[in-house]
Amino acid sequence: MTRIGFIGLGNMGLPMARNLCKAGFAVRGYDVMEAARARAAAAGLELVEELDRAVADAELVLTMLPAGPQVREVYLGAGGILDNAAQDALLVDCSTIDVETAREVHERARSQGFPMLDAPVSGGVAGAEAASLTFMVGGEAEAFERGRPILEKMGKAVIHAGPAGTGQAAKICNNMMLGIQMISVCEAFALADGLGLSADKLFEISARSSGQCWSLTSYCPVPGPVPSAPSNREYRPGFTAAMMLKDLRLAQQSAAAAGVATPLGAEACQLYALFAAAGKEGLDFSAIIKMIAGKL
Repeated sequence: MTRIGFIGLGNMGLPMARNLCKAGFAVRGYDVMEAARARAAAAGLELVEELDRAVADAELVLTMLPAGPQVREVYLGAGGILDNAAQDALLVDCSTIDVETAREVHERARSQGFPMLDAPVSGGVAGAEAASLTFMVGGEAEAFERGRPILEKMGKAVIHAGPAGTGQAAKICNNMMLGIQMISVCEAFALADGLGLSADKLFEISARSSGQCWSLTSYCPVPGPVPSAPSNREYRPGFTAAMMLKDLRLAQQSAAAAGVATPLGAEACQLYALFAAAGKEGLDFSAIIKMIAGKL
């Protein structure tokens, strides 16, 4: 039975860890937050009090952490994963972080003999719970093939993007597209309302026309057309506006480092920053239609 150390048992990490348990893996979890530990214990997950105990004999160590600084500390800090992981353990970071940190941590791991993958996900909490996530994976092909059977227990698609850091690159490019598309869909519904066109009719037409996109047909920001969308449950997330803002900022950071112009990405980042500053960061990211339609 494959032994897995799972670090980070928050809204995404806990259901992912539970799915690994359901698949028959021996999972040992760790989180610094008391509330996360309590939820994990209530879910029946085996917990340890110290990080070193979670990773010491694990064949695979998986992390799902908030941001780059936490990833850097957990892997590279004194008493962290690189100090305590078993020889030749596969390290998999599923956090969404900046490409530069992902590559730095990967290089440090490689220099100490650890194969590593950056494997951020798309699909949100619902995807984590349903084991239907998409994994965008960066790292060596051999490490990818070793990790794929385990990642497949948590997702519907596991795609090798290329060498170290390309998983993170794929995630921030994808979510920059998503943020821009959601704003465009919100603007279209706001304009339709101003012109006397019903939301239902715009949806019916655009869902079958060239304006069709995931933000429209799977995640419609107005109540009604897509029953499963957060717009039909008072914009409870889902994927929060704060998380979208984080990813758009990562995209802008990477664009600046690469010398690539992303004017629509920059504007989307500014709009989500305004929305978050209005105290709406905890709502689903599709709730930005409230601001665009002047209904905050």
